[in-house]
Amino acid sequence: MAEIIAIANQKGGVGKTTTAVNLAASLAVLKKRVLLIDMDPQGNATMGSGVQKNDLLYSITDVLLGEVPISTAIYQSEVGYKVLGSNRDLAGVELAIADQDGREYILRNALEEVAANFDYIIVDCAPSLSLITVNALAAVKGVIIPMQCEYYALEGLADLTQTIDKIQQALNPDLEIVGVVRTMYDARNALTRDVSAELEQYFGPKLYETVVPRNVRLAEAPAHGLPIIYFEKSSKGAIAYLHLAAELLKKAKKAKGK
Repeated sequence: MAEIIAIANQKGGVGKTTTAVNLAASLAVLKKRVLLIDMDPQGNATMGSGVQKNDLLYSITDVLLGEVPISTAIYQSEVGYKVLGSNRDLAGVELAIADQDGREYILRNALEEVAANFDYIIVDCAPSLSLITVNALAAVKGVIIPMQCEYYALEGLADLTQTIDKIQQALNPDLEIVGVVRTMYDARNALTRDVSAELEQYFGPKLYETVVPRNVRLAEAPAHGLPIIYFEKSSKGAIAYLHLAAELLKKAKKAKGK
């Protein structure tokens, strides 16, 4: 049965989609069966996986509206993992399902059909607390939070942890933060080091040892529709995400062994 993990942060520009795409690709390189679900109407995770969002025959929108089974809407990307894509059509879904019974659990129920086919299901959430994001958080067991080490990111983190607590209490008692990953990391910056120390003190072992550095090639890869490991496998960004995937697997193995 798949480990289902959301990549979430209510603050934009922290490397959320970059982490979702590159963690999915790195897990696939490490021989794991991976599904990446794009729950953001911008469709950036879809495009970053080499799937054209405007050419989708079916998308996450059709699944949430109950128009097709989830297996019909999943595409095999050319970069080693499968994709349930998104585009602007997703923006209108919230109104369409607002009065539906069990609206918060649509994704969770849909995933029951395919969860046994994957080792990891990675859900890229939009940087907002919408009914769509609530659907994602109600469907997963773990949340990975990408964090840029700056002051305003800490404020956004407090909001996100409160949101996770509320959803845990109201909708999904199994929900927990499984990890925090530092992105766009520059050790030469004093503020970066200070914020990093605060994160270490607050999250302890949930703070991943792996840090994702600022990396030009990592920023260029989405324009080519490729995860960094397929765009420039020797780059610092590619190496960092491989290390992150390995650390995730190591922690998961350790947790199962308890």
